[in-house]
Amino acid sequence: MLLTASGVPGSAALIRALRENGERELRLVGTDMSELAIGRHLCDSFHVVPAGGDPGFVGALVEICDRERVDAVLPQSSYELQALAENRERFGETTVLVASPEAVRRSNDKAESYALLDAIGVRGPAWRRVAGAAEVAAAARELGYPAEDVAFKPLVSSGSRGFRILSAAADRRRQLLENRPGVAEALRLEELVELLGDDKTEALVMELARGPERTIDGIARGGRIVLGHPKTREEMRAGLAMYFQSLDDPELIDVAARIAGELELDHFFNIQLVGEAVIEINPRISTVVFQEDLNLPYLGVKHALGELDDDELAAYASRVRPTRRALRYFDQVEWDS
Repeated sequence: MLLTASGVPGSAALIRALRENGERELRLVGTDMSELAIGRHLCDSFHVVPAGGDPGFVGALVEICDRERVDAVLPQSSYELQALAENRERFGETTVLVASPEAVRRSNDKAESYALLDAIGVRGPAWRRVAGAAEVAAAARELGYPAEDVAFKPLVSSGSRGFRILSAAADRRRQLLENRPGVAEALRLEELVELLGDDKTEALVMELARGPERTIDGIARGGRIVLGHPKTREEMRAGLAMYFQSLDDPELIDVAARIAGELELDHFFNIQLVGEAVIEINPRISTVVFQEDLNLPYLGVKHALGELDDDELAAYASRVRPTRRALRYFDQVEWDS
């Protein structure tokens, strides 16, 4: 198996789960754009590759798959998905676990995602697609600023990159003195307008969704959810959830099913909600709550390779334990160069 972006925060747990599948020994090939990715130390082999948006990215992966005799490619980064989806045929007999190019495009573009939610009647945040400081300011006021806080985010992002709260009560002095570096800071609208200047890059101004965060992880085929696993997302740190609780929530599965059906999703997906609003659709694997009898990544790979049919995979839904919890923590490795 080839695991892309093997330096992302969930890689160590994912690699461990794939190895501890209880059935067979897997040979894991890690790739990343950085030599300091943890996959370099935990996978059986490791290769530095261009970024997902680089024209040479797909060619580099195809060459590695041929050389390493890879059976399946499991992508972890949103920034790689479009290129992989558009070039699956270049991988020959290697199975690439990625949705269709159209599904990836509509999921990664947040404006497309929110328009999709509006069209199928699934609750999402109120939103405006904007370009330039003047449109940002007008959209923020339409959505209730300054009486209401609103949010700003790029059209395509991952891991809360570029997300900012726009609040008339933002206290930059307090943020300077109290916040850790890397913490997303609230801005006043006037400050954002000044920062944007003449930049006409398209972005979103949107309702600031509030409430507990929940997600649905799962595996789909042809737009039908074969196996779904709801959970909470809690204890946020630098845009990443650090604590999770499995849920028994059929309504969340129903929401995910409507979205998966509209996009005709295949393979892994992750759908995030804040309160009752869907805020993210990720057509890729994300952080997983593992059980000794429910290894979602390994099951998804077996399903993609034809070793499990839909009914066999769906039968694992009865094993999801709502009592299951997961806590992320820092770890480290040491080596001599």
